Amino acid sequence: MQQTKILLDEKDLPDHWYNVVADMPNAPAPYLGPDGNPVPPEAMMQIFPEALVMQEVSAERWIPIPQEVREALTMWHPSPLVRAHRLEKELGTPAKIYFKNESISPAGSHKPNTAVAQAYYNKEAGIKRLTTETGAGQWGCSLALAGQMFGIDVRVFMVKVSYEQKPYRRSLMQTWGAEVFPSPTDMTEAGRTILAQHPDSQGSLGISISEAVEEAAGRDDTNYALGSVLNHVLLHQTIIGLEAKKQLEMVGDYPDMIFAPCGGGSNFGGIAFPFFADKAAGKKIDLVAVEPSSCPTLTKGVYAYDFGDTIGLTPLMKMFTLGHDFMPPGIHAGGLRYHGDSALVSQLYKEGLIDAVAVPQLETFEAGVQFARTEGIVPAPESCHAIAGAIREAKRCKETGEAKTLLFNLSGHGHFDMTSYERFIAGELSNFDYPEEAIKESLQHLPNVGYDRIPHQWRQ
Repeated sequence: MQQTKILLDEKDLPDHWYNVVADMPNAPAPYLGPDGNPVPPEAMMQIFPEALVMQEVSAERWIPIPQEVREALTMWHPSPLVRAHRLEKELGTPAKIYFKNESISPAGSHKPNTAVAQAYYNKEAGIKRLTTETGAGQWGCSLALAGQMFGIDVRVFMVKVSYEQKPYRRSLMQTWGAEVFPSPTDMTEAGRTILAQHPDSQGSLGISISEAVEEAAGRDDTNYALGSVLNHVLLHQTIIGLEAKKQLEMVGDYPDMIFAPCGGGSNFGGIAFPFFADKAAGKKIDLVAVEPSSCPTLTKGVYAYDFGDTIGLTPLMKMFTLGHDFMPPGIHAGGLRYHGDSALVSQLYKEGLIDAVAVPQLETFEAGVQFARTEGIVPAPESCHAIAGAIREAKRCKETGEAKTLLFNLSGHGHFDMTSYERFIAGELSNFDYPEEAIKESLQHLPNVGYDRIPHQWRQ
């Protein structure tokens, strides 16, 4: 009988996170203030605990995982690595397809991997309350769960379009004790400013971040928690890839290609970064970030300093961006609607060390349905992007006869996304390639930090 699930014992849960900065050929670009000068770490301590700020700027290869965090993680980790035998057979491919099943966490996604760590460090710092944003709701649910585990109150600003499309994500957050508000709200100056300009705004992650950061900065007992993008968030997610490496070793295999959804970058960094260490040492492996064609940050954005939020409250980060006031369409993969990408992921892509591809919405749902009908798991729309990338490559292998080993991150289940599947099955969804004119307009508003930022063909 073929082995399907590859399982680790709890004692094999990683005891250190892997920091990709140690193996990057060039040091990460510094965060800047609006004046173009580097932001000292101390400035970030207004909304983050010192321990997380130190992780944000660390170049150490291995960061120890506190025992309390490891104990919390054992609620769902180590997560299974699964060989997708049925999908392989359906595709008729010589490729081997594996997926890391992060959908088994209580929140149904990979996001609690960093939520429990952030809640722990904030508790240690004496913080009583956390604010955050969420798009599709996976991150808000994860922080709500972590807040409950570590005794911290949580307030979530949820992108309005997702708040309305995904009521059960909202209910799940509230079940775990969080307050949830559709963003933009009239509770913050940032929200009121947006509503004054766009009374019918559907919201964006950038707007929700502005609201959450503003509230955290205004209260001594409150800090801000971010579910993606920042270095320490990607660091915490590396338990995914570290476990996957051990699991593949157990069956004598190693991936030729890794696929992961990419919105802010934590999903991709979590599974791909531990394998980047091997790539940096000379091993051949392709690491592919898969993004939606309706929010094509890596594939159509520019590499420039930009704010992480819409209003401009965060430091400037050098990243691939569509512009901080970019307003994405209300696509259903809500967690992949962010205007920018992780600075670490962006720099690796800029330097040609990782790959990226944009996939249209209908192809992602086709991949998700095919996966559900073969492997039984209904994937989150975000995860469907990685599945689509893996299926594309598996079909190429069928044409070429190559027996590649493919690995993707099944970052979450789609149980709260059935309205999206319902609309797809009814033929009500369509593809949307974000128009270059709209991207061009948004990029005109990038902050001026003293150099030519906008590609020649997009200059006015």
